[in-house]
Amino acid sequence: MSHTPRKRFGQHFLHDPSVIARIVAAIQPRESDAIVEIGPGQGAITVSLLQTAGRLQVVELDRDLIDPLREQCRDAGELIIHNADALRFDFCRLTGDASLRVVGNLPYNISTPLLFHLLSQVHCISDMHFMLQKEVVDRLAAAPGSRQYGRLSVMVQYRCKVSPLFTIGPGAFQPPPRVESAFVRLEPYRELPVDIHNEAVLKTLVRQAFAQRRKTLRNALRGILEEEAIRSLGIDPSVRAEMLGLSEFAALANHAASRLPGVTNEEKDV
Repeated sequence: MSHTPRKRFGQHFLHDPSVIARIVAAIQPRESDAIVEIGPGQGAITVSLLQTAGRLQVVELDRDLIDPLREQCRDAGELIIHNADALRFDFCRLTGDASLRVVGNLPYNISTPLLFHLLSQVHCISDMHFMLQKEVVDRLAAAPGSRQYGRLSVMVQYRCKVSPLFTIGPGAFQPPPRVESAFVRLEPYRELPVDIHNEAVLKTLVRQAFAQRRKTLRNALRGILEEEAIRSLGIDPSVRAEMLGLSEFAALANHAASRLPGVTNEEKDV
């Protein structure tokens, strides 16, 4: 397929056959799967997925790639193309009898907001396999106390089991990116690891806690929780957000939610 990669779409097309084979083996597509691929590009993994699953839906923003992709996959199976922006796409409307399996080489310039967009729809997703900038995968899997640990780590780990699978060098792409890439599996929990009374409060609290990483909790959470409230939960107000695990963030968020005006005890337990 002849196509000039477009910087505004963050296009880096995968071309290494050994990497493609390794990705498809990690996904393990089955004929009964409802698979959607984000950003199929030049169809590096699309054909293999389609040949195995028999039916594949893809979300592609670049209109110039659509007709060549359709022609390339003409004999591989049933390909359904959605010419749309994945950041605004309703993935749950693609579900039938089975939950979605989402795969893709995500554009590195929109990977974080796209991950948050997908987190809002995990109730209809069984698993996700993504190629991302290695730095982003490191953040997804980071543990408390590490430099990579932050808002993305907390919010993804609240919703999904994170399994980094393997790294991919720049030479596997055309044009080669300036960074190393990695392939990761995200499996949404059917039973969440912590009980959260109000997810909107959790999102706000975690965002504010990491907004200025060098601030202590007493300063970072000002306006949400006072120092005494933080200490009452057995958490040191003088530590930074990067030192807290998911259970500590859950305790802080639930305490903050319990103090919202107009919220009944019944609503707090939802």
